[in-house]
Amino acid sequence: MTRNDSDTWRGTVDVGDCLIYVAMDGPHNAPHLMLSNSLGSDLTMWEPQLAAFSEHFRVIRYDSRGHGKSGAPHGPYTMERLGRDAVRVLDHLRIEKTNWCGLSMGGMVGQWLGANAPSRIDKLILSNTTSYYADKQSWTNRIEFVRANGIQAMALPSMERWFSAKFREREPATIAQATEMLLSTDLEGYVGCCAAVRDMDHRALLSAIKAPTLIIAGLFDSATPLEVHEFIYKQIAGAKMRSLRASHLSNIEQPDEFSATVLQFMSL
Repeated sequence: MTRNDSDTWRGTVDVGDCLIYVAMDGPHNAPHLMLSNSLGSDLTMWEPQLAAFSEHFRVIRYDSRGHGKSGAPHGPYTMERLGRDAVRVLDHLRIEKTNWCGLSMGGMVGQWLGANAPSRIDKLILSNTTSYYADKQSWTNRIEFVRANGIQAMALPSMERWFSAKFREREPATIAQATEMLLSTDLEGYVGCCAAVRDMDHRALLSAIKAPTLIIAGLFDSATPLEVHEFIYKQIAGAKMRSLRASHLSNIEQPDEFSATVLQFMSL
């Protein structure tokens, strides 16, 4: 664990069967905002938001199990397990309550927390996510494909899902960074989380979420299209919804607009 005068902290938290890598930035006395990564990424995916968010919040980023610098025990994992990892991190840091912003898989974890650990969540931001996948076979096929061909075989299809064609053409350096982030993901961790996403069904949980909630959708997002966000929006009382001109990783494709959207909601 390391601390310095610039209000940063880096360390690991033991959640029982693995270590979760955590980074904190921003003023110690500011409200907390916890950011949760998508499948195949790590906490660095939030770099475009870090400066803006850490002006107003004590920002907690962490690598979900199986990703980045966190441990990758043999799976399969469940969404409940991923949710309890986040609770264990908060417990270790002695944080009673946090705001939450999760994208894709991170948004799925956020839904579980909002319904099952409501006392720990202040405001909830669910971005580029869904509550359920009807086609579970496609996820089983992906698990088998990755086991047979390696994580590198997911590079091209993942970039095509994560970013619009125009963005991929315009920002080759960003695509290269995102590809490297994916390729650094542990294979066991990736397929373990694929199983958690495949088996998730949060539809019945949504009405139990009472935290003020913002849903962010990407207009070009084929992985979690607009209609699945609209379903979540309709199930959570008082929820708000915004759409950005982006594909799946909307916080990277539209970084300034994403940051402004979150900060505006947090100021309400």
